[in-house]
Amino acid sequence: MLEILHFLRWQDIVDVLLVSLFIYRLILIIRGTRAVQMLVGIAILIVLYFGARELELMTLYWLLRTLLSSLFLIIIIVFQSDIRRALTQVGKTAFYKSHDETIQSMTMITAASRQLVSRKIGGLIVIERETGLKDYIESGHVIDAELTTELLISLFLPSSPLHDGGVVIQKGRIQSARCVLPLTRNPYINRRYGTRHRAAIGLSEETDAIIVVVSEENQGISLVRNGAIKTIPNANTLQEILESIFAPKETTQPIWKNWFNRS
Repeated sequence: MLEILHFLRWQDIVDVLLVSLFIYRLILIIRGTRAVQMLVGIAILIVLYFGARELELMTLYWLLRTLLSSLFLIIIIVFQSDIRRALTQVGKTAFYKSHDETIQSMTMITAASRQLVSRKIGGLIVIERETGLKDYIESGHVIDAELTTELLISLFLPSSPLHDGGVVIQKGRIQSARCVLPLTRNPYINRRYGTRHRAAIGLSEETDAIIVVVSEENQGISLVRNGAIKTIPNANTLQEILESIFAPKETTQPIWKNWFNRS
């Protein structure tokens, strides 16, 4: 043991820490997405490859060897959306406001969602986090207005020309409405989810945005994050979740700890 420590350089420690950090962040990015299922499938193929070689199943071994020889290219093609989402997180434009202002913004979003549910009106509210949403903002009608409950509700009224598509909230302001969002290609999404929910999931697969979906059909609220959709039982729960994401109570912890806790 002492001999190992004698040959251990500080570069080796930094190297291990950086690799560990990379793997940790990669797990956070793909957690709850279809990438996990795809990785399991690839792992099974690799196990079959070594099994076929040991058991001398030559035809299966040749087939898997041919397939896995292009593994790097396959990973790029299959995980292109996940890779894009990971790379876009390098450039960050977070939802930076004071704690009280953020709480107020979350309260207005929650109040608007509650009103939309009671009026049986659908809504798609996108809240920017660290990944910039400029492309999606420009796909809609730029408003750049102060966030209010009344304005948010009015944008989704059936009589409004901007009610289709999503509303993007950036830095506590309603930045754009009628935004076009990418539909998810995940074949495992429940068929009961319509276009609005699939668009929310699709955007969350490519960015770290938080999306609130209000369904006019079942008068329910859903929250979409990192490719996963969660049904919210009531508006109070939505308020608590949004505050835990954008205005956590532990605001005095070190910056590095906040970075590790992001997901």
